[in-house]
Amino acid sequence: MNAEIAIEDDTPADRRRRKVREAIIDAAETIFTSEGEEGISMRRLAEAIDYSPAAIYKYFASKDDLFTAIREMFFERLLSRIHGAMEEGGETASLCARCMRAYVETGMEEPNHYMMAFSPSVTTKPHIHDEKEVAFEAEEKLVDMIQAGQLEGAFRQVDPRVASKSVWASLHGLTMLIVCLDDFPNGMPGSEHVTTDAVIDLHMDMIMRGLSKSG
Repeated sequence: MNAEIAIEDDTPADRRRRKVREAIIDAAETIFTSEGEEGISMRRLAEAIDYSPAAIYKYFASKDDLFTAIREMFFERLLSRIHGAMEEGGETASLCARCMRAYVETGMEEPNHYMMAFSPSVTTKPHIHDEKEVAFEAEEKLVDMIQAGQLEGAFRQVDPRVASKSVWASLHGLTMLIVCLDDFPNGMPGSEHVTTDAVIDLHMDMIMRGLSKSG
């Protein structure tokens, strides 16, 4: 049964529950975008949608549960952005670089969501991803691109999963610097001329050289 049929078969109670859940998430995202994690409380969310705090807990058992939902929605938007970059086609090397830039730009456009997505408060214990998660799908896309580049002879032969972790670590590090530090990359004396675009371009080039068979 696909999602569309499932929604059509929903009862009125199911639809009401889904609408309230979406309203809670929308309110949380609005607060998070302007104030970050510390601005969110169950009481404040209840006030935002004119519900009682007790009613909010019927939909999300804890703030961590709510953050997990927001996190998944952020990764869905990130994956959609990567899919858009992939649809432009081209050689694997240029395609991979374009998708990596899409990753960084998504974090730049949604800085609070990006930081929240990797916040330790999202889960109270080490998290093991499963195949149903959007984050897993995003990594699979990266692994597939690396393998495609290897088959084409453009990328050197290394374990594609080791390579994907290395690429992500590099992208994540740059993205976190951009979203966390107001004075990055031109705040240091002598760096006034340095632009974010220039740093991203060189960073992508360095990653691609690391993957390249001739790099």
